Amino acid sequence: MKMKLFASMMFVLFLSISAKAQTATPSINQKQKNEHARIKEGEKSGELTKPEARKLKKEQAKIKEEKMEAKADGVVTKSEKKDIKKHQRKASRHIAKEKHDMQEKH
Repeated sequence: MKMKLFASMMFVLFLSISAKAQTATPSINQKQKNEHARIKEGEKSGELTKPEARKLKKEQAKIKEEKMEAKADGVVTKSEKKDIKKHQRKASRHIAKEKHDMQEKH
């Protein structure tokens, strides 16, 4: 009886660990944090106007939604990660472009 209970607990633990590993996206998460900080800093410094910041935040929200959709089935495939990272690089370029577009700081 004890052995069956132990075996079933170990099986559940294994499943939860393997499921988490299949949906883990630490580099994507860190990039999201960095981009949010860049946008916030740009707003604070005046490098980004309110409309620019709103547009960039909307783009970040779309990436977050894409990540959540990829995780929904319990597995984030290499292809899904590749697509998300591609969109993150594009969004990063948009942030840089907007922050350095030489508009007058307010």
